Amino acid sequence: MSANDLLSRMLKYQAWANSEVLEAMKGLDADRHAAERHATLRIMNHCLVVGKIFAAHLVGREHGFAADNTPDTPELEVLHSDLARVDAWFLEYVDAAAPSVLSESVPFAFTDGDKGYMTREEMLTHVVIHGGYHRGETVAVLKRVALAVGPQFKLPRDTYAVHLHGAEPSRRAQGLAIAAPSV
Repeated sequence: MSANDLLSRMLKYQAWANSEVLEAMKGLDADRHAAERHATLRIMNHCLVVGKIFAAHLVGREHGFAADNTPDTPELEVLHSDLARVDAWFLEYVDAAAPSVLSESVPFAFTDGDKGYMTREEMLTHVVIHGGYHRGETVAVLKRVALAVGPQFKLPRDTYAVHLHGAEPSRRAQGLAIAAPSV
């Protein structure tokens, strides 16, 4: 599998997982779960901002952020839309990028002014791993709410295996035909 193919698969997963988590966040009552709602919005907005920052790094333009989150907290619907748009941008970028471009190193400055450089492949990988880490934080908050509310609070099924089998249902039938490796 090429780097483009792998990155595309990972970014498709990220787009799906972001949507799953944001859909689950709709179950947070604005009054009863105000603190949890605010915390999860801040976490996922951080993912959006970091995505925008690294998208700017990938194309060599200024990102305009002084920090890795915004002073204001967006509404859930706006955040969902903006994150979906950035996720789509990353997919388009990877699908159009030549492998030689993805392996190029790009110098940039972090929001705190420190300098760094990464290959474009590393930047894209960072965005995916970074998002997974923070979705995990978000789901931990959602799980605490679910424990208090009960089974009617729907948690996201944010795993790569669930995504792959949902996106490619034929994998379920094929999985049984493959012998388990001996350990």
